[in-house]
Amino acid sequence: MSILFQGILIGISLVTGVFILRSIIKSQVQISDAIFWILFSLILLLFSIFPVLAEMLASLLGIASAVNFIFLFVIFLLLMNQFQLTAKLSKLDSRFKHLAQTLALKEKENETNK
Repeated sequence: MSILFQGILIGISLVTGVFILRSIIKSQVQISDAIFWILFSLILLLFSIFPVLAEMLASLLGIASAVNFIFLFVIFLLLMNQFQLTAKLSKLDSRFKHLAQTLALKEKENETNK
């Protein structure tokens, strides 16, 4: 892994960590949602400080280079996060529909009682 790529990874991981922490402090992001991004930035920082770890994992998995491993790993993590968000959105959509139906029934009941 080149020194330039290491520097870029360190910078990106630190900026991501600071951005997430500021978002938590400003109450823009819930802590439960931000845990993924904090762990994400810590893993990137770990791989950028210890590139031997990424190289070792890449060779174990049969991936040509550490950079390719890191890109593949990041894509995998982002896909997992996307799936989690999709599941959460589906659950909220179901709850919203149930709430709207309950509210409509209550309004209908109030109209018939008048």
